Amino acid sequence: MKKKGLYLATGLATGLVNGLLGAGGGMVLVPLLTWAAKLDKHKALATSVAIIAPLCIVSAAVYFIKGNSFPENVLWYILGGLAGGTVAGLYLKKVPSVWLLRAFGAIMIVSGIRMLFW
Repeated sequence: MKKKGLYLATGLATGLVNGLLGAGGGMVLVPLLTWAAKLDKHKALATSVAIIAPLCIVSAAVYFIKGNSFPENVLWYILGGLAGGTVAGLYLKKVPSVWLLRAFGAIMIVSGIRMLFW
């Protein structure tokens, strides 16, 4: 039962970050999945995508219901994202864990620095 509470808290933190920052929940979720759920890096990344996808759909629906509009070319972003996600899914197991972590960390650092000065 204690683990379920930890998992629920992990999901709550992920949902809050995802809803507030827009898909930034993966930055919280991947480290928490490796720590709380003891998943290896590949499984943590794949599980994060599976969890984040429905969260993004819910967040987008809430934004839309609250009167926010989306750019007219949102479909092109979705199509590109689907293509990129497909390629990544096919090759995830072939990328060494150390490189996944380095790429993830580098993206987090660059994003953080960019957001500080945006």
